[in-house]
Amino acid sequence: MAFENRAEAGELLARRLAKYRGRHPLILAIPRGAVPMGKIVADALDGDLDVVLVRKLRAPFNPELAIGSIDETGTIYLDPQLRDLWDAQYLAGEQQTQLATLRHRRQQYHPNGTAIDAAGRDVIVLDDGIATGSTMIAALRAVRARRPSRLIAATGVASSEALRLIANEADEVVCLETPPALVAIGYHFRDFAQVSDDEVVATLAEAGRPRTRQP
Repeated sequence: MAFENRAEAGELLARRLAKYRGRHPLILAIPRGAVPMGKIVADALDGDLDVVLVRKLRAPFNPELAIGSIDETGTIYLDPQLRDLWDAQYLAGEQQTQLATLRHRRQQYHPNGTAIDAAGRDVIVLDDGIATGSTMIAALRAVRARRPSRLIAATGVASSEALRLIANEADEVVCLETPPALVAIGYHFRDFAQVSDDEVVATLAEAGRPRTRQP
């Protein structure tokens, strides 16, 4: 199955997550692609929308391949199967590069405020697609440290191996599609246009406006 776009995937995920409606969940989208999807899910479940900031650590000579991931605190997750692709010097430089990007995005996305508190809440960490699982694992671990009552990982499409790894980090995993061979996330969306930082900022601003909660 190919989704028409991220909006369709977001609507389908909202249906799969319908049991959380009425429990005021916190949806934490992984920027940038998952943020428009997160808005759809948050609206459907009458929840709050925010972001969880993590970045993949890129393999040398192949920036599309993730050797691991890093969160805002500098905590890293490394894919043990890709250990031969990097050395300590390269990893240290890549960590600093991605940490700088995370700090910039935090200031950009939340210039006048802080992240929404996840403690004691049902938290849904959402990404548009998951290939290796490293980014989602870093996100889940970062959120787990904030003491949610329940931690759910949600995505449109993921590899079976990634889902196996993520199952050890989340209380529940919701995935719409698991193809036999996941070549690229974008292949599973007819429209997979890049989401800009400006769109993320606008979406978070809209989600933060007061609204009347539905019964």
